[in-house]
Amino acid sequence: MKKLFSASVLAAGLALSSLAHAANPPLLNVSYDVMRDFYKDYNPAFQKHWEKEQGEKQTVQMSFGGSSKQARAVIDGLKADVITMNMATDINALADHGKLVPENWVTRLPDNSAPFTSATVFIVRKGNPKALKDWPDLLKDGVQVIVPNPKTSGNGRYTFLSAWGYKLKHGADEAEARDFVGKLFKQAPVLDTGGRAATTTFMTNQIGDVLVTFENEAEMIAREFGRDQFEVIYPSVSAEAEPPVTVVDKVVDKKGTRAVAEEYLKYLWSPEGQEIAAKNYLRPRNEKVLAQYNDRFPKVDFLSVEKTFGDWREVQKKYFSDGGVFDQIYTVQ
Repeated sequence: MKKLFSASVLAAGLALSSLAHAANPPLLNVSYDVMRDFYKDYNPAFQKHWEKEQGEKQTVQMSFGGSSKQARAVIDGLKADVITMNMATDINALADHGKLVPENWVTRLPDNSAPFTSATVFIVRKGNPKALKDWPDLLKDGVQVIVPNPKTSGNGRYTFLSAWGYKLKHGADEAEARDFVGKLFKQAPVLDTGGRAATTTFMTNQIGDVLVTFENEAEMIAREFGRDQFEVIYPSVSAEAEPPVTVVDKVVDKKGTRAVAEEYLKYLWSPEGQEIAAKNYLRPRNEKVLAQYNDRFPKVDFLSVEKTFGDWREVQKKYFSDGGVFDQIYTVQ
């Protein structure tokens, strides 16, 4: 009887020990196209950190696509624990539709919940045969511009706003900026839904003279296709991309994953998370880390979207909602 009791106590102890080390449910991060390589490096680092701190393993699953399409998928029921987008409009949509996150989501983490920044660049063919140096060059006769659709891609929206901001900075009024951006998008032979699809169009299908994308995507292209296949041009003006992140409250509270989801995002600001960002050509917020990698981040004349165009919700409504400015200038061919 004594042996049976001891065995039962031992079995119970083993069961409790097993539960203490059991993994949380898989964590799903719904993100945008050009972050594939970053999270391929970041996720194992976080998993190692979490296991060291908590004594349990954590699976991380990823979903990638055009940023607005990804946000729509979460609104429609994709169970994202965290969503990591390239502009605030796509996370605001989660607050506006279904109250998946609170209105004040942007205040819950440092730097308006954006752990790094990025610039818009031009990827041109080797030798830059069309001599494309700045935004007006993209309007030259015969130049084909590859850029994703601003309706479905934050990459496309930053391109739109950067070009518009260039004109404003050079003294143009709204009508002149509108005309300029309208002409720019008429140079696009196709509008892909996301940044990675646009890269495929330009690099694999060899369509277009210039790909407009984020600077970290330029490094991913170099790794995949070789550095001798293209050149990177920094235009004189770039809207500062601030890719924000948040937990999806309604999902994490239902799944019981809030603690791990919050730590997953907070760790983006850790020295290791910031260094992984820098290695993937994302501009870290940590000044010490940025200084260590300063050689790969040229100085850019950044344009603040909110200071130039207003609140992100107003930007989305005015320029990119159905019937907004983009629809007006793109459909009038």
